[in-house]
Amino acid sequence: MEAPTTTVAALDPASFTKALDRLTDILRACVREGASVGFVAPFERHEARAYWLNRVAPAHAAGAKVVLIATLGGEVAGTAQLDLDSMPSKRHHAEVSKVLVDPAHRRAGVARALMGEIERRAAKEGRWLLTLDTAGDAAEALYRSLGYSLAGSIPHYARDAFEDRYDATRLIYKDLRRS
Repeated sequence: MEAPTTTVAALDPASFTKALDRLTDILRACVREGASVGFVAPFERHEARAYWLNRVAPAHAAGAKVVLIATLGGEVAGTAQLDLDSMPSKRHHAEVSKVLVDPAHRRAGVARALMGEIERRAAKEGRWLLTLDTAGDAAEALYRSLGYSLAGSIPHYARDAFEDRYDATRLIYKDLRRS
């Protein structure tokens, strides 16, 4: 039997609204698993939904943010964002954020597929320098396997999702001209 195929697509504002509940579920599941994506426990459904509606939807509707979803076997399995809102001196740069894969679909190539599409869309927009930050060893290993380099680490960058401590983050980048 063949493994299900991962497909990645950008959401338009109408499909964003249709995907909102699933995006909310994926975000909550990732935070429950300990993802360092800006939220701390307890993390309620209404907070996750508010993130998508208040922080992502306006930039997405304005064209300043690309929101991707990855579908695996007909189910939305992950999402990623590409922030294109930059100052004039940084029109070559875009930030990758919230690369989230539902824990039930990890290790199936979903994040890799999302990152491939992120890079394709960035290049199409003339953005050849991509940056992101991560606190996870597995995530960093994925990014490094895709040709990303470590720029450095910032100690005490963000509060841990579960414990009263502050964790470091690692700044990672890729120059698409060298790919």
